[in-house]
Amino acid sequence: QVQLVESGGGSVQAGGSLRLSCAASGRTFSNYPMGWFRQAPGKEREFVAAIRWGGAVTLYADSVKGRFTISRDNAKSTVYLQMNSLKPGDTAVYYCAAQRDNRDATNYRHYDYWGQGAQVTVSS
Repeated sequence: QVQLVESGGGSVQAGGSLRLSCAASGRTFSNYPMGWFRQAPGKEREFVAAIRWGGAVTLYADSVKGRFTISRDNAKSTVYLQMNSLKPGDTAVYYCAAQRDNRDATNYRHYDYWGQGAQVTVSS
């Protein structure tokens, strides 16, 4: 079992930056591919970014590519999402998630563990 706790959400003006953190506890964190998803009111949960266990392979949604960076520190059992040049369209609840094995990293149905979510609000 893996427990995930997000932190770092908040409110920011367009063009600003935020960094989300996701602290993991439980089984060996470094073995799990990790992802970030977001969900705005009335919308389906959507893929934001993912990172494989070693950190060398990352994936991004086209909507955030070049603005967001996912990284992980296996020694601290933490994954990060650095968000720059934020836009009002980035407003959502952001969730971190972990997979037990390497499946489609962009599909939220392929993740086994989820955090409670962190609100990110970007005003114009």
